[in-house]
Amino acid sequence: MRIIIAGGSGLIGRELVSALVNTGNELSILSRNPGKVIDMPGAVKILQWDGKTLQEWGEEIEKTDAVINLTGENISGSGLFPTRWTAERKERLRQSRVSAGKVLTQAIEMSGRKPSVFVQASGIGFYGKQPEKQFTEESGGGDDFFANLSKVWEASSQPVEVLGVRRVIVRNGIVLSTKGGALPSLLLQYRLFVGGPIGGGKQVYSWIHIDDEVNAIRFLIENNNASGVFNLTAPNPVTNKEFGKTIGRVMRRPHYFPLPGFGMRIAFGEVASMVLEGQTVFSNKLLEAGYVFKFPTLDLALKDLLKTL
Repeated sequence: MRIIIAGGSGLIGRELVSALVNTGNELSILSRNPGKVIDMPGAVKILQWDGKTLQEWGEEIEKTDAVINLTGENISGSGLFPTRWTAERKERLRQSRVSAGKVLTQAIEMSGRKPSVFVQASGIGFYGKQPEKQFTEESGGGDDFFANLSKVWEASSQPVEVLGVRRVIVRNGIVLSTKGGALPSLLLQYRLFVGGPIGGGKQVYSWIHIDDEVNAIRFLIENNNASGVFNLTAPNPVTNKEFGKTIGRVMRRPHYFPLPGFGMRIAFGEVASMVLEGQTVFSNKLLEAGYVFKFPTLDLALKDLLKTL
């Protein structure tokens, strides 16, 4: 299968590229900074783009079977600790998502041969912060910043459906990997023997192992009957307290030192809500489609991720 990935240099993108190449697919990556992806497998074609205008890369759509749009500036920043959501940063987060979806749609519209499937990334932040509720793919959206950001992100590529392209929206949970995302900063606390519940620890984390994230996307690409929204979260969400206790048990470290929520809000502002306000999200539609999780429990996931550390 010939596949174009926009946003292939991020945490999910890199692992997905590796898995797709290893299973015999031909890949092209759209990159704003080709220097960031020079370490990709030799079989991968790197195409320059700016994420907002049609360029020579648009001609590649004619030869493509699948387009995967993972583009978007990192919601929590690229450092070990989250970056504040200033007004300027919020606009960058929005534009990096909306512009990419629109220009990919434009390229498909102008192409004589359409891809068979378009995978659009999103997040479970779509559902908003309602700790008393449980969410499935049938649930409505929230009204906070991340919820509204997810809505416009998803809407940016909606017109491909009118063009006859099967569209799959993957609402990603907390993706667990030692190579990036939320996990490394949590692990650091336990390595330093200062791990503990954050902000009371009752907030629920709906997580997914990076391998299941990648395998689920591959599953949805290959399943011609799969369309619409799919939550990519493991079947067993846990509270922050349970999450921390599991890390401590696997790493053989204590889980004694609470981190006050007010301190995080003072230090990081609104972005702290991503850690302090959880969501209980279930992947009913993915399970009904026949996907089998390799790591359905947090204990299994962390033992696998930490086995080489």
